[in-house]
Amino acid sequence: MQSRSVTLINPRGLHARVAKSIVECTKGFAANVSIAWQDNQVDGKSIMALLMLGAPVGSELVIETDGADEEACMTALVTLVEAGFFEMAEDDE
Repeated sequence: MQSRSVTLINPRGLHARVAKSIVECTKGFAANVSIAWQDNQVDGKSIMALLMLGAPVGSELVIETDGADEEACMTALVTLVEAGFFEMAEDDE
């Protein structure tokens, strides 16, 4: 099992487009994914569960991956979060 803490840096936090990006990222991996914020832990492959977290910008999320390709899945997710879900340039316009 892999576990890593990441901070949401995109200005809008965990909203619908971000949840969709997470699900699209994880669906190509066999690993199970869970994402936790505060006292809530949800399935990282469920868009509805992710939306229920409602984590704002600056939130520290804990990502856990478990399975055959857990390392690759974790790398992809951390890269996505650290890139601000590629939303950062949009807010400068």
